[in-house]
Amino acid sequence: MHGQTSDISMSKTVGIWAALTPLMLIILFPFAVMISTAVKPRDEVLAYPPRWLPSEIRLQNFVDMWQATQLGQAVLNSVLVSASATIICLIVAIPAAHASARMDFKGRRLFRQFLLVTQMLSPIVLVLGIFRLMARMGLVDQLPALVLGYVAFNLAFGVWMLQAYFQTIPKELEEAAILDGASPLQRMWLVFLPLAAPAIGITAVFVFINCWNEFVLAMTLLRSPEHNTLTFQVFSLVGGRYRIEWDHVMAATLVASVPAAVVFALLQRYLVSGLTVGAVK
Repeated sequence: MHGQTSDISMSKTVGIWAALTPLMLIILFPFAVMISTAVKPRDEVLAYPPRWLPSEIRLQNFVDMWQATQLGQAVLNSVLVSASATIICLIVAIPAAHASARMDFKGRRLFRQFLLVTQMLSPIVLVLGIFRLMARMGLVDQLPALVLGYVAFNLAFGVWMLQAYFQTIPKELEEAAILDGASPLQRMWLVFLPLAAPAIGITAVFVFINCWNEFVLAMTLLRSPEHNTLTFQVFSLVGGRYRIEWDHVMAATLVASVPAAVVFALLQRYLVSGLTVGAVK
């Protein structure tokens, strides 16, 4: 009986992998082309018929790209903007999520519905209004404008994620803190934050990656090349050019993709569990 169960389980696993293999190939194909192009000699990039595998692995492409495109400043700008936006978003989202999860106030249900509705709006719809607001504040072509915009776009997501986790924390712990005379701020700091550290970490990762990959707002608000973020700098290698050096473009794209890929690879298990935070009480 045990052998039959094992055979059925093995057959099901093989069937699932067989069904997923075509999808995996479709998803991985653009990344394979990107990596292959990034390390090809330039005369093989547009060769016909195409050479899928380079005749030599030319890592010098990355050095040439880094020097020719000034990618270092763009990487620094992206790190500063993404990290700043993530920190500010968490500072605001944690108390808001705590209030939404534990405090009974008028309009609480409406507030939660408002958070959900904001996730249905595309940032493109709000770009014109954000640009006019930043222009009135004198922040166009400045990185703080991008930080404020990213905080605005990700704040509702951060509150929604954290409040779902805060609701799973037993109320008895908070009641014990109340009996000890703890204030709402002390309860949040001493009770909720230590227990919610995994959820806060997951939320921070998602917010950081959203900021790292954002393009539309950066293209709208930034003007000077020295202020470009990484996504905008990679786009500048293609947009408005008579000659596109695809080996540089793909090398820069690979550099831009590595941080997000590494974060997802290292935290995959925690990211999947974070998606189900608060689903079961």
